[in-house]
Amino acid sequence: MSSWSLDTICWHKFNAEAVDTALLAVVKTAALVEANAADYVTYLSNVFEGDDAFIEAAQQWGVEERQHGDALGRWAELADPTFSFARALADFRAGYKLDLATHLSIRGSQAAELIARQVVETGTSSFYSAMRDASAEPVLKEIAGRIAADEFHHYKLFAKHFGRYQANDRISLWAKLKVAATRFNEAEDDELGYAYFAANVLHSHPTAVFADRNYGKDYWARAISLYRRAHIDSAVRMIFRTVELKASGRLFRVASTSLWWLTRVQASRLAQRY
Repeated sequence: MSSWSLDTICWHKFNAEAVDTALLAVVKTAALVEANAADYVTYLSNVFEGDDAFIEAAQQWGVEERQHGDALGRWAELADPTFSFARALADFRAGYKLDLATHLSIRGSQAAELIARQVVETGTSSFYSAMRDASAEPVLKEIAGRIAADEFHHYKLFAKHFGRYQANDRISLWAKLKVAATRFNEAEDDELGYAYFAANVLHSHPTAVFADRNYGKDYWARAISLYRRAHIDSAVRMIFRTVELKASGRLFRVASTSLWWLTRVQASRLAQRY
């Protein structure tokens, strides 16, 4: 259970002059994705039907994710009084929906699903750490730091349950790497793009059409600039642990250096085009 609530946040320390507009657009987007966790709880409950211990943990995970969204949404409303978190969330939910009818993991097995969830939590933990370190606004720095810590605990939660399933569903290293790489590459999927669209476009341009522009690229042009080498190192270390590779040594250094280089190249390319 998360050790904080919205009442814990030192909202009185908010400094409007320290708000960065590019970062604000990223926060609005993240608020919607986090607040929409209920759909993922439903999906996970379907996939792990009968595993009461995991379903209970997933439900608590969903509560904490929703709190993340509420905290980020409240901060965004402070930073931009014209922004309505409730309206943007309604627009997002109206335009983006998961397939909740399936009872099978889209990753092929329950163990593979838990690898994918660890990759997601790796990404969010490093992302909010990067947001915390990039923000000059004290309240956002506090919120991002608290969320980053939660996401790391969520990573460990999914890792614990993966250990249970791995005992009976042994996955090869190659299969683990494939699942991890596939989920990592989905970071630019339509969910973030539509969240950016709903949070930053529709309220000022209500006739805008999502398909007319790659809003996922708009989001990443702003988000990717937050990352520093330490955040990439941390993410690679967590992914290595997920697939049960040694999170140190030459292979780790090569992987981390390569990902850092790719991150900088992508950041430069997106900055020029978006």
